[in-house]
Amino acid sequence: MNRTDVTELIVASRIQKGISWASIAEAVGLSKEWTTAACLGQMTISAEQAAIVVSLLDLPDEAALILQTVPYKGSLPTTVPTDPLIYRFYELVNVYGTTFKALIHEEFGDGIMSAIDFRMNLTREPDPAGDRVKIEFSGKYLPYKQY
Repeated sequence: MNRTDVTELIVASRIQKGISWASIAEAVGLSKEWTTAACLGQMTISAEQAAIVVSLLDLPDEAALILQTVPYKGSLPTTVPTDPLIYRFYELVNVYGTTFKALIHEEFGDGIMSAIDFRMNLTREPDPAGDRVKIEFSGKYLPYKQY
C-alpha cells in the first residue's frame, strides 16, 4: 500500500459513507482546507490524527502509518492542469501572477509569501447573480536575505 492507494481509499470511503471533508476536519480538529489536503496526500498528519481518519473511514491499519509519512508534494498529473476548475487557478497565476508579485514587493519588499507557514479559508459567498467562491490565502512574508 502506498500514498496513492490510501488517498483513493479515503476518497472512496468518504463518498460511500456520505461524510463531508468538513466533518473529517472537525473530527481531526483542524481546518477543512488543511485536513482535505492531508487526506488527498499533500500533508503529514500525526498518529492521533491518522487514527481518527482511519477509524472514521474504516481504513486498514496500514493507512495510518502512510498518512504519517512525509509525502511527495505536488498532486497535478500534468504541468498545465487539464481539469477545468484547477486550470482556472493556473489561469489566475498566469494573468495575475505579475500583479501579485508587484504588489507584494511594493508592500513588503523583495521576498515571497510562504506556502509552508500558510492558511487558507474557502467559503460560499451568497450573491443575487449566483453564489461566489471566496478563497482567502494568508502566507507568512519571508524576505530574501543578503549574505
